[in-house]
Amino acid sequence: MHMNVAPHLLTEDRAEYERVLDEALRTAPERPELVRTGTRLTAAQLRVMALNATALITAAAASEYEHFVKVREQNRVASNLPRTPAPDESPGAVAVLTTLVPVLAGTAAVIFLLVGTVVHLLAPAAALGTTLLTAGLVFGALAAAGLLCAGAGLLLTALRNSPAETHAPDDELTRARAAWRHALLERGVVPFLQAALTTPEPTPGLEPSITATPTPEPAITPTPDPPPAAPAPPPAPAP
Repeated sequence: MHMNVAPHLLTEDRAEYERVLDEALRTAPERPELVRTGTRLTAAQLRVMALNATALITAAAASEYEHFVKVREQNRVASNLPRTPAPDESPGAVAVLTTLVPVLAGTAAVIFLLVGTVVHLLAPAAALGTTLLTAGLVFGALAAAGLLCAGAGLLLTALRNSPAETHAPDDELTRARAAWRHALLERGVVPFLQAALTTPEPTPGLEPSITATPTPEPAITPTPDPPPAAPAPPPAPAP
């Protein structure tokens, strides 16, 4: 099946055009202007007719389609541009500290607590055990504080680097596509199908009347009458 390609309709949008057409045929019973679908022309016949009239139908939504193609090209160009990192995206001293402090403080806390516990068990009266345990608790608190700071830093980084700015082109592209689809459906496909269903169909079996033109008869030229015959001479007298 061959489909005519409109001059302004790109190849990548033919499938979208067919989806709009199929949607119109699928929802035809819900539209008062298309309730005759299937009685006079089937959905398959209407689809073939609409595919063959692609240029005519898509011309009804030419302005919306032009805007949609323009927005799509702008979005593609913007997405292909190299992304330059912001100055604050490189890891700095704060990021390094928030990463190393919890690790070092946690390691020191474990060591001091283990050693302090052993010393306290071996010599309960020794002040060294209590000092080591206190130091372990202090480093444990530092490790917990470092973990909290690291978590907050990761959250802020994720919020700052979230692709919020990329939503605008996508939303504009979605709106442009929806506007083109709506215009194509309401001003192109549906009026075409309605016209195809309401066009009077010629009655089968009736030939168009042909009026016979009378052929002029040839003119008859009157033939002149022959001249009258001369009277016969009287008979000669007998001797």
